[in-house]
Amino acid sequence: MAKTTTPNKAAAVRQRGVTMSDVARHAGVSRTAVSFVLSNRENASISEETRIRINDAVQALGYRPNAGARALASQRSDWYGLVTEIVTAPFAVDIIKGAQDQAWLDRRFLLIAPSDQADAVGPNQGLEDAAVEKLLEQRVEGLLYAATFHRGVHVPESAHEVPTVLINCFDADGKLPSIVPDERAGGRVAVERLLQAGHSRIGVINLDPRIPAAVGRLEGAREALAGAGLELDPDLVVSGYATADGGYEAACEILDRYPKNQRPTALFCLNDRMAMGAYDAIKERGLTIPGDIAVIGFDNQELIAAYLRPKLTTVALPFEKMGALGVQTLAALTAGQPITADQQLVDCPLLERSSV
Repeated sequence: MAKTTTPNKAAAVRQRGVTMSDVARHAGVSRTAVSFVLSNRENASISEETRIRINDAVQALGYRPNAGARALASQRSDWYGLVTEIVTAPFAVDIIKGAQDQAWLDRRFLLIAPSDQADAVGPNQGLEDAAVEKLLEQRVEGLLYAATFHRGVHVPESAHEVPTVLINCFDADGKLPSIVPDERAGGRVAVERLLQAGHSRIGVINLDPRIPAAVGRLEGAREALAGAGLELDPDLVVSGYATADGGYEAACEILDRYPKNQRPTALFCLNDRMAMGAYDAIKERGLTIPGDIAVIGFDNQELIAAYLRPKLTTVALPFEKMGALGVQTLAALTAGQPITADQQLVDCPLLERSSV
């Protein structure tokens, strides 16, 4: 017969931390029987009545298994670690959502260690190392390493101790698999849309030309024009800061460079903040969007693209999908399965609104 425990005694047990022995005493069974039931051991000869008593005791006492001890015993924790700056830079927060949702489907959990990767080879390298070390101390089965914007990163050496997958960035040392947006295809689909709308003289407001997004998106624009038998006029490409002010200044330069009858009839802005600045430059000159000049952005920053007037047609960065694919790839690696490619490209879809 199961022993009874008064509410005050049960509360005292919970306060000091419920053990498997406490559950056994409460249920009037051996600690071994409790271990068998809680571990779902199939070959254990435990009666259904005893299982019910043990589960009732677990509920009454509020017992929780010691995850650390279980991980040590099984060499599995059901946890993945996520090292990211995104918690302090919410633009790409959907990476976390996609990773969390996929991990939950796989019955895994994410432990998130915030970091600042913007200067990963400088004074913040110590923070990166500490984040990885803390996650490894929790015996995570694998690591995800996510960045706010697409770039090469130097991953702490200790990350190589477990399977590791990079999201929205790639390993500058070329050793770890990565999930990145298909920047080139995104640039191509943007300019193809402008061509379909009848535009052939298209200006490009570029990012810093050295970063992967600028290189890929610009190459995609060239490919789209080449497919229509056109060339990208280098005088119609102006680089600027990735801000509204940078987009405004670049748009002013392009629009004021030519007489009215030679101005471009469309602008491809390589991010939405620059497109927002371009809107101001266009309207200051008495021009309308899309009547006089069509505009396409990139990133799909909701607070910009959906609230500009007219609403901005843009190419979306697939943050949520990259997060989910990162977890799927990590699950394959932790299970010892081969992956198809060192770098996986994720499509950047065009979101049609009103600016073309």
